[in-house]
Amino acid sequence: MKLDLANPAWRQTLPPGRSVAGDAPAVACAFNKDGSLGGFALGDGRVRLLPADISAGETAAGEPLHGGVVLALVDDPAGDGFVSGGDDGRLLRIAADGRTSELACQKGKWFEHIAGHRATGAIAASAGKNAYVVKAGEVREFGPHQSTVAALDFSKDGSRIACAHYGGVTVWSIGQVVLPPRRFAWRGSHVALKWSTDGKFIATGTQENDIHVWRMAQATDMRMQGYPAKVKSLSWTADARFLYTSAQPVFTAWPFSGKGPEGKPPLQFGDEGAGLMTVVAAHPAAEFVAGGYDSGELQLGDIKTKRSVVLKMADGSAITCLAWSPDGFRLAVGNEAGTLLVLDLRR
Repeated sequence: MKLDLANPAWRQTLPPGRSVAGDAPAVACAFNKDGSLGGFALGDGRVRLLPADISAGETAAGEPLHGGVVLALVDDPAGDGFVSGGDDGRLLRIAADGRTSELACQKGKWFEHIAGHRATGAIAASAGKNAYVVKAGEVREFGPHQSTVAALDFSKDGSRIACAHYGGVTVWSIGQVVLPPRRFAWRGSHVALKWSTDGKFIATGTQENDIHVWRMAQATDMRMQGYPAKVKSLSWTADARFLYTSAQPVFTAWPFSGKGPEGKPPLQFGDEGAGLMTVVAAHPAAEFVAGGYDSGELQLGDIKTKRSVVLKMADGSAITCLAWSPDGFRLAVGNEAGTLLVLDLRR
């Protein structure tokens, strides 16, 4: 992918896009497997599907799929649509044509976090203190943890899941060989989690306005402090060289090549977006990163040139979710006001 952020055109005009009023806050967004659809989870129980081709006609809003708030949405690793979780205790598979089927149900609980693994087709979801893995129609339960699971993610090969909770992270073996869970302890609440794209590290954001990272092989850990707010969004670059974090006024990337970030400041670049970043998303292949602010501004950054450009102006409504299409040419954006946006970045 080639995007020349030094080109004056990037600073003079905003990229073309499709903007739709979702009528409820956007909670999460994703693109499906082939990138033809952008999916948006909304606070009124709806999942809105928008064609990625911004010249195509809009789709109808549809009826609510969940009996309350949709809390999580990912692309379906085993299909052409999406998987959603809600506070009605239902985990749903949503086909590209909008048809739904129930994958799991936990009455009285919330399916609050979901992760998918494309190579294995497995889906991991959390409800209360437990995690559930759905694969080939089978549902397996892992837990309980010492508190509600606040985030979860798959290992690179899909053989393990990591669950963040109060006091640290627990890693479960979900492959053919069942191993005892590994626990990585650090005091306090862990509110975000991402396993590195090379499988070597697990990073969490904590209640104490810092991030914590464990090396999987040595079980050693490191702590990066100094954030003005809780880090709720983490994103590794495709090559795992950098870890991007939210809760700063500019793009903030910790280096993990060579000896790693210990004793070094993070790499920071871009223009301050009149507030703090609420969500950050590294490009799936290239050296770009998207960052959304609590002011509503959206920026695209290039870590190689240390440049950034504005893709969406501030409108006062915090950006709540970002997702790249598989080919990296489109970006889905949602905010607290319920504005759903699909941007076409091909120039």
